Amino acid sequence: MAKNKNMLDFSTGDYVVYPKHGVGRVTEIEAQEIAGTSLELYVVRFEKERMTLRVPTNKAETVGMRRLSNTATIQEAFTTLKGKARIKRTMWSRRAQEYEAKINSGDIVSIAEVVRDLHRGADQPEQSYSERQIYEAALGRLARELAAVEEIDEQSALTRLENVLIAA
Repeated sequence: MAKNKNMLDFSTGDYVVYPKHGVGRVTEIEAQEIAGTSLELYVVRFEKERMTLRVPTNKAETVGMRRLSNTATIQEAFTTLKGKARIKRTMWSRRAQEYEAKINSGDIVSIAEVVRDLHRGADQPEQSYSERQIYEAALGRLARELAAVEEIDEQSALTRLENVLIAA
């Protein structure tokens, strides 16, 4: 099978980001025959969700699967976290949809915007249940990618992010 060397040539053991599920790890690359066609698949394991996805290698780019962020992008995310929250004056349901879309985009800077906008300091009013759910989803997604990039555990990454948010 001829391999096309593109940017998204993942190997077994690579950490990847899948937009809707966050950080996963390529556990193997398998060939399957589907409807008489041989298909090469990335088998991606998401430990946190206890889930395994099979992504056709030729569709990885189309679905938005990507490598972990580089240091510059992580810095940009930290800069975003330190910024001032930008809360639109629209109904919560509309904002919630926008936040969900940003989280599912898989873009780490967009996810950092959600965390920044929904973060509540100790002196601020309590979040609603749905705000808290979205905030925790975004924070978890950000922490898992930071942990994978910096090769630290998720709890250390969460602590780092929370310290940045508190300092801001």
